[in-house]
Amino acid sequence: MNLKILRTLLVLFSVTAVLFGCQSQDTQESSKNEENKISVIASFLPMYEFTKNVAGDRADVQLMVSEGQDAHHYEPSAQDVAAINEADVFVYSSEEMEFWTKSLFNTIENDNLIIARAADGPGKSDTDSVQVEGVANHYHTGDEIELTAQLTGDADYDHWHWYQRANADEEWAAISGQGTETFTFEAPEESLEVQAVVYDNNHEVYAESEPVELHIDNHDSHAHEDEEHEDHSDAHAGEEISIAGLADHYHTGDVVTLVAESHEETDFEHWNWFIREDADQDWEAVPDQETERFEYKTTGESFEAKAVLYDNDNNVHAESSSVSVLIDDHEDQDPHIWLDPVLAQDQVLAIRNALIEADPDGKEVYEENAEAFVEELKALDEEYRTTLEDAENRAFVVQHQAFGYLAERYDLEQIAIGGLSTEVEPSPSRIAEIGELVQEHNVPVIYYQQGASSSIAQTVAAETGTETAVLYDLEVLSEELLANDLGYLDAMRQNLKALQTSIY
Repeated sequence: MNLKILRTLLVLFSVTAVLFGCQSQDTQESSKNEENKISVIASFLPMYEFTKNVAGDRADVQLMVSEGQDAHHYEPSAQDVAAINEADVFVYSSEEMEFWTKSLFNTIENDNLIIARAADGPGKSDTDSVQVEGVANHYHTGDEIELTAQLTGDADYDHWHWYQRANADEEWAAISGQGTETFTFEAPEESLEVQAVVYDNNHEVYAESEPVELHIDNHDSHAHEDEEHEDHSDAHAGEEISIAGLADHYHTGDVVTLVAESHEETDFEHWNWFIREDADQDWEAVPDQETERFEYKTTGESFEAKAVLYDNDNNVHAESSSVSVLIDDHEDQDPHIWLDPVLAQDQVLAIRNALIEADPDGKEVYEENAEAFVEELKALDEEYRTTLEDAENRAFVVQHQAFGYLAERYDLEQIAIGGLSTEVEPSPSRIAEIGELVQEHNVPVIYYQQGASSSIAQTVAAETGTETAVLYDLEVLSEELLANDLGYLDAMRQNLKALQTSIY
């Protein structure tokens, strides 16, 4: 090998070594940057978008409630809990929206986790706690359970709700007739958990108790009694009736529409529906409710309902379990805070503060990103104001009250067709009632949330001479949002465009 060739090979080797070293260094730097990122988990779509805009490239932000899942009724998986146990920050809106956060916070084991309740905005402090007193070691079926919730601290709120669930794997369900700090309940056959929640004057969760277990132990003393009951109830064994169409809550004046569904073939058609305000009251038959369909206009009080099917001799053939119909007017508001571009700014600032707490070195980045996104939200607010300010007709009709904050912000009137379930087709009388509302307000459009209108929406539209249109509440990362690549700002502008059909 001559000297010239040797020199050439040495030069090539040196260049290769330098390039390899640079590449290795870049890879190490990239890996180091990834390791330095804080881990953030955001509950559902708006919280995820707000967090991504504030975090930029400085944090690894993951969406918890993914495509097609309902943020209201989501159930965190074991993988979700594990991920939050390793995260630095968890971002959510409020307990009224993400009901499941109540049980989630009792499950996670991460003392360093920073929790951002975006509905609080940037300035509110942590809430006080609720203590429940009076729990016995165990109860017998039929015992009267009496508990008392006590709010610690100096706050003076008296708006209470009590919730129950069979175990930690189930969602909390509101217990009707329990609106004070005192809880009175007849012990059921199975053990359960209860929780007391107190709300502030804006009907936002102020504090809540830890889950309290009510242990039912009958010591087998009722075995003979159970056998006798079994002898007399053979005719009803296995004849289950379920109830469809129940919403998580209703507002005063809503029409509750339920349907009883028998899981066996039968020719019996004689039904009655019964209601009571709480377990201390006797069941009362509801007049003119003698089919499998139940339609009832609420009066402002929560209640329980059940359906009973009779045979041809007017004997009870089967009956459903009772369901709780929760009336909750939210002080004329709702949990959809992010649909108000002004309140959305406060949520962004709350998220910014949480990220700074978790990552003080990124303070400047988070502040700059938050300021930039707030400016975009201010521009969105201005678009709504200028577009809607001179409209003479300021009412719009929706399936369910999800746009109260937006309506209040821009001086609009939201009219809800309360209790209209997408699960149960409305009766002719209910459609006639909606038709009167449409005529009274000269309604051109009935708005439905998320995605294309259902067949029920089309039925109502056809019978009332209206059209249907979509307003995005952004609770669900729907196929339509993904297909059209609609983010928060885009979807809100689509809402503004859709509203102009009614607001003009």
